[in-house]
Amino acid sequence: MVAPTISDSDLKLACWDLKKSIYFTRGEHEYSSPRAPLDALGDPSFCLDHGLRYPYVAGAMANGIASEELVIAMANAGMLGIFGAAGLDVSRVEAAMVRLTKALAGLPFGSNLIHSPNEPHTEEAIVDLYLKHGVKLVEASAFMGLTSAVVRYRVTGIYRTNTGVIVAPNRIIAKISRMEVASKFMAPPPVAMLQDLVKRGVISAEQAQWAAQIPMAQDVTAEADSGGHTDNRPAITLLPLMLALKDRLSEQYGYEVPIRVGAAGGIATPLAAAGAFAMGAAFIVTGTINQACLEAGTSDTVRAMLADAGQADIAMAPAADMFEMGVKVQVLKRGTMFAMRAQKLYDLYIKHASWEEIPAAERDVVEKNFLKQSFKDAWISTKSFFASRDPKQNVRAETDAKHKMALVFRSYLGQSSRWANAGEPTRKVDYQIWCGPAMGAFNEWAKGSFLEAAKERRAVPVALNLLYGAAVCLRVQTLRHQGLSVPSSWQNWRPLPELELRSMIERNPS
Repeated sequence: MVAPTISDSDLKLACWDLKKSIYFTRGEHEYSSPRAPLDALGDPSFCLDHGLRYPYVAGAMANGIASEELVIAMANAGMLGIFGAAGLDVSRVEAAMVRLTKALAGLPFGSNLIHSPNEPHTEEAIVDLYLKHGVKLVEASAFMGLTSAVVRYRVTGIYRTNTGVIVAPNRIIAKISRMEVASKFMAPPPVAMLQDLVKRGVISAEQAQWAAQIPMAQDVTAEADSGGHTDNRPAITLLPLMLALKDRLSEQYGYEVPIRVGAAGGIATPLAAAGAFAMGAAFIVTGTINQACLEAGTSDTVRAMLADAGQADIAMAPAADMFEMGVKVQVLKRGTMFAMRAQKLYDLYIKHASWEEIPAAERDVVEKNFLKQSFKDAWISTKSFFASRDPKQNVRAETDAKHKMALVFRSYLGQSSRWANAGEPTRKVDYQIWCGPAMGAFNEWAKGSFLEAAKERRAVPVALNLLYGAAVCLRVQTLRHQGLSVPSSWQNWRPLPELELRSMIERNPS
């Protein structure tokens, strides 16, 4: 039996006019295309709770790549932006919080809280800063377990209303790729940590009882294969597992307000966004594709390099913040030697107890090609950096030659991302550019459209095209499920310029 077909004109009516439910007949059969407003994608409670119009988050990218400009643009468009605080000193983060609070005047935004196992005092200082400035939302990332700092942020100021509802003013969106970590953020704060906070006078005993009845994070992002810190998890298996875990723990703890699970990693096309929503994602989070936009706190050189990237032009490399632990980040491989050089430094660190133990020929290569100076001079500048950031590292290095070597190697890794952000021309081969396979997918989708050129990429039109395209893709699937034959090209939503897309959205208000 041949499936009934539908004309392009009817398809436009059935798929593009998102505010209307469309009904039509073909022969003896009736078909329908339910309305699909953009704000109905995902879980409506996510937008309601966070004061958003759309269930879309521009996630944090360290060193201010997720810049104030990016956060402001997203907030003004009814979406959520997370400032990339990781890797920045406390004063720089404070300046960003002051600017964002003033510029957004009550519009929602968030800031990153990254796990810092080598610098726990920095993690505590950032929490102090957020509490001081009344930052009500953080994106917790790279956590391997709960820390005193993240628990303190979550429960500070918790109260119970006259109607008995427990309210935690400080919200956490936990970006997670491992089930064992997700289970900790979906559970209430550990009793031992709550008792410690009571002893320290941070919360009262009664507040500790309330805190034991709420999850650490009301929202969890299932982070699949992404740029930066990643476990390279496939979204098609990770998201269903996270959703099942959420249901199981919500039932176990009897939460009054359900946990929500969003999706991140690889979301760079309308079909990918539609797939995430179809699987049950409450919201979607993008990262790498925003780094290629003009609002990102990086250089035009990096934006051009990202615009040329293919899906396979990525590699894993040792992470600066967790170097000694062997943790890796996903970076751009094309046009830079960073991944190879960073791995070489890690191999030398693992094999040798000190810099002096490394064979002379290899030391010469590192000094000439990587450090661009002698190890002695590199140590002087590294020591100066840690003198203000974490003096204990220098004290340990004086008696631990291997740790001293690690600090110098970490310095190269840390500076490599800053060279990229600044567009330092003499260091292009050393650029560390966090990048996931989503970038290649985005570039393929953008070919032939206004978004193909790096200079035309802005975060808001990118987001709106992904959301609108996702809604169209889902409507197409609805028609197919009813037995209609719909050309596959109708699932390939082509990017529209912002003014044209906004006119469609305003014409089809949600």
